[in-house]
Amino acid sequence: MKILLSGAVAALSLTLAASGALAAAPADVKSGTYKVEAGHTQVDFSVLHFGFTYYSGQFSNVSGSLKLDAAHPSASKLSVTIPVSSVSTSSTVLTDELKNNEWFDAAKYPDATFVSTQVSPASAEDAVVSGNLTLHGVTKPVVLHVHFVGAGVNPMDKAYTVGFQATGTIHRSDFGVKKYVPYVSDDVNLTIAGAFEKQP
Repeated sequence: MKILLSGAVAALSLTLAASGALAAAPADVKSGTYKVEAGHTQVDFSVLHFGFTYYSGQFSNVSGSLKLDAAHPSASKLSVTIPVSSVSTSSTVLTDELKNNEWFDAAKYPDATFVSTQVSPASAEDAVVSGNLTLHGVTKPVVLHVHFVGAGVNPMDKAYTVGFQATGTIHRSDFGVKKYVPYVSDDVNLTIAGAFEKQP
């Protein structure tokens, strides 16, 4: 069984490589304008819950654009919009509560946005992306640590796609979301999977 699985994985890898589905290095990535591929883009958040566990949730249906300059990464620009009502957790009660006016107040502030102000390459595959996050009607500077995952032609929809993983930490009280601080931590850890499709 293990041999069959290994063979299948190897065959898939060779097929993807032959189709150009995976770029060998960041330098191979195509420059241009990309749009967020919402189906495979996720914004996960995690807070320390009463000192017992790290509790996580997620935002989805992200939209936006990436202007990518592979030769000069510092010239790249990112702008994304996150619908606050897309928030979800493992508890339907909590999910509904997070949308009300004691938390995110999705009716009054339907979108969160992030617009980059500076991209600082740290290595061939990593960069520090600074920008302005607007959440709950408040705009504050935020720093994201971004790692290049891969790029190439998606074998499913044939779209040229580039993907990144980003992490960062914000203080929710900075944005006026203060309920249960400090019992539910002020620090919110972000993990973002970003997929982008190249536009003609």
